[in-house]
Amino acid sequence: MASVTGCLDREDVARLYAAHGAVLVGYACSLLGDRMQAEDVVHHVFVRLLRGDVAVREQPLPYLCQAVRNTVMNHWRKHAREVALDDSGACWLEAPRGHEETALAIERALAELPEDQREVIVLKVWGQLSFQDIGEVLETSSNTVASRYRYGLAKLRNLLKPLGDE
Repeated sequence: MASVTGCLDREDVARLYAAHGAVLVGYACSLLGDRMQAEDVVHHVFVRLLRGDVAVREQPLPYLCQAVRNTVMNHWRKHAREVALDDSGACWLEAPRGHEETALAIERALAELPEDQREVIVLKVWGQLSFQDIGEVLETSSNTVASRYRYGLAKLRNLLKPLGDE
């Protein structure tokens, strides 16, 4: 679905979820570190779409990523005093059968990156957004986004070097 504008009906929302749900859950999980909370955040965004509370702009994925990010920030404010349970071993990356350990290693490496770099990498690699679209989601320049991406990838390479030796 290239573009959807205005208020959406149930079928439009279902198509958006089918096309982008996994990416949005992965993005939310990269921010929250908890798959169940990430799914709740994404579902909250889609419920708002179903209610007609919001209208989607021309390119839905950057808009949806921004809506997920804003909902995550609201979630942090609301739950700032709660302690998260350790969700280690739960993988949010979808890995081909037999590559689950690699996906977990990538997740661990992503978790070690500064949040701004991790966010850009997730949106670029899994969301396949352009630097310009990511800049709109994060409300920053595309040059800043490109720098964060470049620095984040360099750190990931170093963190994942031992994986290449196996």
